[in-house]
Amino acid sequence: MALVYIVEDDRNIREIETFALRNTGYEVMGFECAKDFYKEMENRKPDIILLDIMLPDEDGLEIVRKFRAIAGTRGIPVIMVTAKASEIDKVKGLDMGADDYMTKPFGVMELISRVKALLRRSSAGEEKSLHIGSVCLDIEKHSVTVDGVLCELTYKEYELLRLLMNRAGIVTSRDMILERVWGTDFEGESRTLDMHIKTLRRKLNGAGAMIKTIRNVGYMFAV
Repeated sequence: MALVYIVEDDRNIREIETFALRNTGYEVMGFECAKDFYKEMENRKPDIILLDIMLPDEDGLEIVRKFRAIAGTRGIPVIMVTAKASEIDKVKGLDMGADDYMTKPFGVMELISRVKALLRRSSAGEEKSLHIGSVCLDIEKHSVTVDGVLCELTYKEYELLRLLMNRAGIVTSRDMILERVWGTDFEGESRTLDMHIKTLRRKLNGAGAMIKTIRNVGYMFAV
């Protein structure tokens, strides 16, 4: 049984989310502030977190940033649940490390579907490291090296590279990349993906040429 933590200061929303997920078979714990959430995290880590952005004692985006910087919490899936609906808010949340983004109000069935999908993705089997050419991506250490030299990537750049390397030699469509890396509801313009590809190629130096553009389709990591 998967354990879900809900960090939401609105009692009514927290209770609705808790009721829906428990009825689906999940174990659920709710918190109205970051302080209580952090305290419980010391005792037991969840399989997934539903996190509001506007909490009374700490910004949800800051919580995500902290979690992605710590090995013990880096791999926990996070769904941001917030009233902020602008594109820039979504991009900011996803770039900070959130796996998905839901805007209030939302349907209970949509919530359940997204939780299930994210848990499936996080539990899928995967190699501990990927080696292609001069690029080595270490999943356990969440690091990337090129010719043995550490390459500093943002969270989204790392996830983008990992997806492409996992599918090396196979064309990955733009829609799939946006869904897997930015979240199922991401509707940002194509320039967001293009910008990350451009930056990723630059950071990989000569190995960046292994990321091929497949015109009108998507991208492929060459082997």
